[in-house]
Amino acid sequence: AKQKKRHMGDTKHFCPVRLKEDFVLYPGLQEYAAKYKEKIYYFSTSECRDKFLKSPEEYVAHNKPLQAPPLRVCLLGIHGAGKSTCARQLADKLGIFHIQFEEYLQELILPKTKKKVGPFGDEDHEDDYKIPEELEDLSQTRAKTETEKSKQEVELTDQEMAIKANLMDNTELPPEVLDNIVLDWWKKEPFRSTGFILDGFPRSSDEAKYLSDRGLCPDVAVYIQVEESNILDRLFPPRLEKWKDRRRKKKEYKRNLKELKAKKRV
Repeated sequence: AKQKKRHMGDTKHFCPVRLKEDFVLYPGLQEYAAKYKEKIYYFSTSECRDKFLKSPEEYVAHNKPLQAPPLRVCLLGIHGAGKSTCARQLADKLGIFHIQFEEYLQELILPKTKKKVGPFGDEDHEDDYKIPEELEDLSQTRAKTETEKSKQEVELTDQEMAIKANLMDNTELPPEVLDNIVLDWWKKEPFRSTGFILDGFPRSSDEAKYLSDRGLCPDVAVYIQVEESNILDRLFPPRLEKWKDRRRKKKEYKRNLKELKAKKRV
C-alpha cells in the first residue's frame, strides 16, 4: 500500500515488442520489466526486453498513441451448441470477419474431392445406389457415372491428405499445415487490420499450445455450454428430415432396379 504508484508505459502491462512485431496484445511479466524515460514497461520474455533496450524509440509512441490491434475472438463449444449462429451475429454486429474453421478446411479440399468429407455416419454412399454390371447396358446413367468417377480420381497433396484425415478421423493437423492456414489470420490483410471471430478453433490442448507457441493471442475465448436437451431440440428435426429423404431415395432406387430387371427379362 505504501509503494509509490508506478508510471506505466504506452502499452501498460502488455509487451511493446510483441505489439510492434506481431501486432498482438501479449501480457508482459513483472520479472521482465525495464524503465525508459521514467516509465515502466513489461515484456513477455527477456529477449523482448533486450530488443527494447537496444532501440527503445522503435517501440514507444511519438506524435500519436500506439494503435491497438483489432478484436480477435475464439468461440468454442461442442457440436450443436450454436457456435456458428452466435458467431455470425457477433461478426455482423462488431464488423469483423467470421471464420468457421471446419468449413474453411472443407473449402480447401473441395475443388478436388468435389463433395464435403467427414464422419457422416448417416450419409449415403455411392455404392448404395450402384447399378449392377449386368444391368448397366439398360441404364441411362452409366456414362454420367463413369464421367463423375473419373473427375473424382484426383491426387491430393500432403497438406490436403492431412486436412482430409482431420475431417474424417479427427487426426491432429501438423504444425506446418496449421502455419499455412492460421498464421494468415493474424498476420495478413484484411484480417490483420479488421479482426475476426474464429469459430471452432482451437479444438484441443495441442492446438491451444500451437497458438501459444506461435504467439497468436486471441483477446478473448468464449466457451458455449449448453444442455443436451437443447442440442437435441435443435439437431433432431433436420436429421429426421435427412433420414426421411434417404428412405425416399432408397425406395426410388429399388423401384428403378426392379424396372431394369424386368427390362432384362423381356
